[in-house]
Amino acid sequence: MKSFDLNKLVRSNVKTVKPYSSARDDFKDFEQEMIFLDANENPFSNGMNRYPDPQQKELKYILADRNNVSKDNILIGNGSDEVLDLLFRAFCEPNRDNIITLPPTYGMYSVLAGINAIENREVLLTNDFQPNVDSIIQAIDENTKIIFLCSPNNPTGNSFSDEAILKIMNNFNGLVVIDEAYIDFSKDESWLSVLADCPNLVITQTLSKAYAMAGLRIGILYASTDIISIINKIKPPYNINILSQESALKKLEQSTMPFQVKKLISERKKLKKELEKTSFVEKVFPSDANFILIKVDDANYRYQQFIDNGIVVRNRTNQPLCENCLRISIGLKEENEKLIQVIKKIDYAKENIVY
Repeated sequence: MKSFDLNKLVRSNVKTVKPYSSARDDFKDFEQEMIFLDANENPFSNGMNRYPDPQQKELKYILADRNNVSKDNILIGNGSDEVLDLLFRAFCEPNRDNIITLPPTYGMYSVLAGINAIENREVLLTNDFQPNVDSIIQAIDENTKIIFLCSPNNPTGNSFSDEAILKIMNNFNGLVVIDEAYIDFSKDESWLSVLADCPNLVITQTLSKAYAMAGLRIGILYASTDIISIINKIKPPYNINILSQESALKKLEQSTMPFQVKKLISERKKLKKELEKTSFVEKVFPSDANFILIKVDDANYRYQQFIDNGIVVRNRTNQPLCENCLRISIGLKEENEKLIQVIKKIDYAKENIVY
């Protein structure tokens, strides 16, 4: 790759920030029997009266062990949205810098760019939903700080080719963020295996999808220790509450994720076969996620038909390259069976569609 100098990416004000040091940062040895009078907490114990671990050490140990990385390569946020926002705040200078995103993709990249006053240079995916690498490289200038790659991609469901991702990383001196929110549903391996060899690589994952913890809001960022150190300077001190930390630890110890992922992939295959037999479905796109994107004859009309039959899907027809497309999440077996019944009912009716 080209010469990469992280120091050139960091905002000047962030370089000089002295991070807030909380009481829990100053004293960390909770194994000792101590009287804690340092954090202005309410001393009456109810399981929530003490501040949570600001660095989520136990959670990081489990994630590090599962993913064969060091805990020092991990930052945990209040959902993936927080860790993405921290990247903007650490590396992108408002009203000067820009990022590159690849629509159709996760909408929060654009929202966060707007909130942080950062130009979002959109480079559309190709017609087969792959990165247009040459156009991406042409869009880069000296103020381009981050390129966001969502793989498997939302809403399309497909994974980006290794060749495309490597070419982007090797031709860019900024940060390449690979959003792997759906990686556990994919046949492809995570890019975590090359993290140590790619200083400009940042990987985000989540406990919301495969791990069934969307309500806890646990987002994970993996990067070099240098990048983690910079982001830690601006991270809120107690960003993950104690209930979320404790619940996540218990859920991870239960090890139900592999079974649930296997079931969802099986259900995805069944639904795909049924959709491919449906007359109003013009195309079923390949999916490495826990959802399927389909192109139908009239997305607005079919969306309302699903609603009328008690099923809520996502209408993506207004997204680039997604005209007349619906995104359908994979549910429980009985939910998918109900969905299939509704699809057959709608298909059998052969109603006249007014365009």
